Amino acid sequence: MSDVVSLLRQIEDTGRDSRGPGYQRPGFSPTERELRDWFLAEADRRGLDTEIDANGITWAWATSPGENAVVTGSHLDSVPGGGAFDGPLGVASALAAFDELKSSGALERARRPLALAVFPEEEGSRFGVACLGSRLITGAIDADRALGLKDAAGDSFADVARGYGLDPNRIGRDESRLAGIGSFIELHVEQGVGLINTDQAVAIGSSIIGHGRWHFAFTGQGNHAGTTPMSHRADPVVAASRVIGDIPTLAAATDARAVATVGRTLIHPGGTNVIASAMSFWLDIRHADDAVVEQVLAAISARAQEHAAGAGVAVSISQESYSPTTHFTAELNDRLRSVLPDAPMLPSGAGHDAGILAAHVPSAMLYVRNPTGVSHAPEEACEDADARTGVQALAAVLERELGAAGSNPAGSGSAGSANHAGGGE
Repeated sequence: MSDVVSLLRQIEDTGRDSRGPGYQRPGFSPTERELRDWFLAEADRRGLDTEIDANGITWAWATSPGENAVVTGSHLDSVPGGGAFDGPLGVASALAAFDELKSSGALERARRPLALAVFPEEEGSRFGVACLGSRLITGAIDADRALGLKDAAGDSFADVARGYGLDPNRIGRDESRLAGIGSFIELHVEQGVGLINTDQAVAIGSSIIGHGRWHFAFTGQGNHAGTTPMSHRADPVVAASRVIGDIPTLAAATDARAVATVGRTLIHPGGTNVIASAMSFWLDIRHADDAVVEQVLAAISARAQEHAAGAGVAVSISQESYSPTTHFTAELNDRLRSVLPDAPMLPSGAGHDAGILAAHVPSAMLYVRNPTGVSHAPEEACEDADARTGVQALAAVLERELGAAGSNPAGSGSAGSANHAGGGE
């Protein structure tokens, strides 16, 4: 079978951005379907039994589905202009780790079922809610709310899901599926600089810091750019731009470790010689202390109201998603450390499906070194040797889990909240 490096090369041209470097792999898109079909074909080559569940999650079983299963996997979609490793590294590593386990005879000795999983719309780049597949299966997002989400083209998730072969009436929390998962372990490329200056290629995740997304919508009066005096304008672009310019100062003044980002804006109607009637931006805030996230949001919201009033426009602010700080399952991490004693423990500022699942099933993460420290951009990287080391680490951890006697009592070892529908990467 192909190793992790050659597996990634098989899909390196799928979804390349035609407008520049990087990838365009939106969730529930033809590109993501092509990547899903690649995974299904690779699973079939390995004799795995595959299925796509009611929430669009793809499963590949090394044995018949059963209780206390060990599950590993990640996602295949990307942010706009994303890199090659965010998501796909975890999926390719899951396939390669299966090959390692099979060749070593570990699968024959396994006392628990093993499954590989691919979660859809992890990035939230299409419908605005990250980790949508894992939120649906856990019930962390209400099914009716999810079905009503719309993409930039105005297509609802209900219609897109239907076109993807899913039944909207069956979408939502899957209690029986969750009850069968004994542990979930996600491998992911590191999205920061925690491993750059170390001699370790792999780290164990300790936590995911709290993070959320908010929509700021400014509305004013559209008008002619040449005939409307500056004193007679109600320009939402002016107000929104002033707020965006203030965000770095407001975040730093609240807490030096807080990060707040505007990565997406929308101006309507978008004519060069037209004063806009509306402008929106989407705000991402992250901090390990959920109270600090709320303080940063309050400061930015107050400033938005001030600038809106000063420009004679209105502003509305709505939360699209939020995930509180989540600590991975202590007992599971202890077992990972017993297998990988030299691996450092790293918190993450990026959200993952494992972070959503952690509120419901024992979950853990492995991070593989990124020599650039850049993620969500074309410069994201992972050296071949490190990718292969990551597979060896994942296979060793999976072998330990497959041979472990254990159970999955409801809610064991998790520190997240099952009631928050929140942000992702």
